[in-house]
Amino acid sequence: MPLHPDAEHAEPESTADGLRSRLVAQRGLFFGPSARVPEDLYSVVDKGAARRERTRVTLEPNTRVSTNTYFGRLHATYWQRWTDVREIEVQAVVSGTGRVRLMASDTNKVWRIVEAQEVQDADERTIQLTGPVDRFIDGGGMWLELTTETGQLTVSDVRWTVPDARPGLRTDVVICTYNRVEDCLNTLAAMASDPQALSCVGAVQVVDQGSDPLESRPRFAEIAEALGERLRYVRQPNLGGAGGFTRGLFDATKGDPEDHADVLLMDDDVLLDPEIIVRLTAFAANTRHPTIVGGQMLNLLHPAHLHISAEYADPELLQVGMPVPGALREAYLLGIDERQLPINQERRVDTEYNGWWSCLIPAEIVRTIGYPLPLFFQWDDIEYGYRARSHGFPTVALPGAGVWHADFGWKDWDEWHRYFNMRNGLITAALHTDFSIRRITRRLGQLLSQYVISMQYGLSATLLQAVEDFLDGPEILRDGSAAAAAEIRRIRAQYEETAMRPVSEVPDDFRELQVIRAANPPGSERLTWIKRAAYLLTDRSVHRTGFVPAGDAHWWHVSTFERAVVTDMSEQGIRVRTRDKELALQLTKRAARTFRRFVKEGPTAARRYRAEMGNLTSRANWARLYGLDD
Repeated sequence: MPLHPDAEHAEPESTADGLRSRLVAQRGLFFGPSARVPEDLYSVVDKGAARRERTRVTLEPNTRVSTNTYFGRLHATYWQRWTDVREIEVQAVVSGTGRVRLMASDTNKVWRIVEAQEVQDADERTIQLTGPVDRFIDGGGMWLELTTETGQLTVSDVRWTVPDARPGLRTDVVICTYNRVEDCLNTLAAMASDPQALSCVGAVQVVDQGSDPLESRPRFAEIAEALGERLRYVRQPNLGGAGGFTRGLFDATKGDPEDHADVLLMDDDVLLDPEIIVRLTAFAANTRHPTIVGGQMLNLLHPAHLHISAEYADPELLQVGMPVPGALREAYLLGIDERQLPINQERRVDTEYNGWWSCLIPAEIVRTIGYPLPLFFQWDDIEYGYRARSHGFPTVALPGAGVWHADFGWKDWDEWHRYFNMRNGLITAALHTDFSIRRITRRLGQLLSQYVISMQYGLSATLLQAVEDFLDGPEILRDGSAAAAAEIRRIRAQYEETAMRPVSEVPDDFRELQVIRAANPPGSERLTWIKRAAYLLTDRSVHRTGFVPAGDAHWWHVSTFERAVVTDMSEQGIRVRTRDKELALQLTKRAARTFRRFVKEGPTAARRYRAEMGNLTSRANWARLYGLDD
């Protein structure tokens, strides 16, 4: 069955009133898109022997195969909560002898058989099973169970379909890239290799902001030929992820609103299963109201682990990625629980925003709330999600629609882009919270005190620069923050510990540089910090030098050293932190001045950001940043 919105996507169905169209909500896949992906994320051979392929599975006698997996399930609870779909039809082509059962679960993972068919000596026979979407408000899903006794059974071309609520709806895919040529080409090649998934979208727009352009590679020409007229390739100066993704939204929503397209934003460096295009576009086409529909993130280095299934942020505390109660976090999707049942997001959890590693934004939402803020990097997706919520538009992080993205836990916190995490978090707090000066200042002081005492002087300067720039007001966003990105790199280059070195450059004789693990966390962080500060001021230490593993690099441990060789979180190198009392005192004095200024000027700055919100997110402002006449 072909896919939508081309003639291939929606299959007409005969009814008493004539013809109605059905939409493929997801395909039944038994194997992943790459050998780097565990096949058990798609289907599991519970017993016996089976040969799994991408779109078909062949069961030997006395075998059972289940699709009660992350990608194999239809997560019905999300369909009942957010759409008006009342039943799912499952079609499959079968050959041989066996049983095909449509299974369902409730909120407690208790399974039931919804419908079943026995086939005997079938030869490429099409069967259909129907599952009501009527008992899943709090949780539950549906999947297939295939079994054989004495014969062999092949099942292929599985399609889960729903009524096409908005036929002709167009979605464009937008990829923002910056000097990740091979990664981006791999993502485009994955799309081009799956014509059925590709037929779900209108244009595939690549916004290239790098100095190493995609079009310089011979492989790009091959992919461009495969994508044909769908491909739109745009080069522009580097305006960060916000500027790159917004360009896609900008181009998809120009002219007559009748010609506007929804936009599926996608990172350039993901490992892509093109099936996500089918699932996000189908779900978005059926939501009761315009809804941001996000794909979930699985970890690239650990591909069986789900990063998080639903999250929220606390802008005043500069905290993101916190799990909504009941959400899976860093979950091992091939594991089993205490009842020996698969790990799934059985109960529905509602997210507050979704990262733009893969996220579909309807055109109507863009028309209503405007474009993203020109934040350059970080918090752009979070701010946009909260702005949509404030206008009554929800976000759904759809299980079973995922991409593999570089593990966040393997990225070091002490990087140049932490400036944007801090500055943009303050901007988001100004726009979407009560902006409690007391609460924010306490948090800033806590972070700064920990950075200084653990010899992260460059990170301390990064935080202070972020606060000072925030206080300068919305004018700092006038150039899309391109100058700020260059300036923070210059500032951080002055601090030795911000640079990662190869392990071959470890200082000292290895006999003097032993691994020293952290003890238990302190019972009182405040008293421990005072004790460490006393060490600093009196030039005392517990350890002269030592090697600190990344997982042990807590402030209360590193601060016991005169010099600590700390493993970078990427495990690709080291950072050398050396105590410098004079520098620590300089940063502390600067912090005192900056925080006094924040207390005095913060409320006014917050009001200025709110007043400029409409201008900053306007089409005219982005046209100016892009140098376009619009």
